[in-house]
Amino acid sequence: MLKIENLHVSIKGKEILKGVNLDINKGEVHAIMGPNGTGKSTLASVIAGKELFEVTEGSITYNGKDLLAMPIEDRAREGIFIGFQYPVEIPGVSITNFMKTALEEIRLYRGLPPLTELEFRKLMKEKAKIVELTEKLSNRSVNEGFSGGEKKRNEIFQMAMLEPTLSILDETDSGLDIDALRIVANGVNQLKSPDNATVVITHYQRLLDYIVPDFVHVLFDGKIVKSGPKELALELEHRGYDWIKEEYEQNLQ
Repeated sequence: MLKIENLHVSIKGKEILKGVNLDINKGEVHAIMGPNGTGKSTLASVIAGKELFEVTEGSITYNGKDLLAMPIEDRAREGIFIGFQYPVEIPGVSITNFMKTALEEIRLYRGLPPLTELEFRKLMKEKAKIVELTEKLSNRSVNEGFSGGEKKRNEIFQMAMLEPTLSILDETDSGLDIDALRIVANGVNQLKSPDNATVVITHYQRLLDYIVPDFVHVLFDGKIVKSGPKELALELEHRGYDWIKEEYEQNLQ
């Protein structure tokens, strides 16, 4: 589904990603972990299509298409969903209208007829249950005045509505209490299927108690320096990242 090869990315002349390689297939859950400042959020932003970053080398292929050649809007229409650490507020735009517009754009792009008002309302009600999103909340402006937990639940609700084939969740556990974490993780798990894939970017193993990954990757110094099964996350929780740094520096010698 997603193939990243030798990806080098810079911002204002400073290289952040220094040769990332990653393969993601349908039905898989991948976790990307690593210390602050190693490029995790940069990787998510580049996949999303943020113009702030410059790709200087390498490629990203999504379902056989050159992702880097696509405008940001078409990446979403092709089925890529990005949940960012700090969701933005959109004053004056209700969640309901926001979702209706987004869904209509995607269906138009894929040659599907628009949903009737009844069909859309039924879908909203069905998907809202996944993250316990109340009708009162769905009528408010997007993320305006929301708590951290409400913003993250709203993002997973959007993910449920849009049914992406690839979801990348950038530190979706940031700032969540245990109840909000459970609700968000439960939503992600319910949306998992053999036809989609999820990438979870996180610092902490606690999220992976709820969203169990098939593969764990450690991003360090702009590269994926170690990959393994879900047990790797437990090892990182126990030992921290210092041993990764030592192992990486030894391999450079």
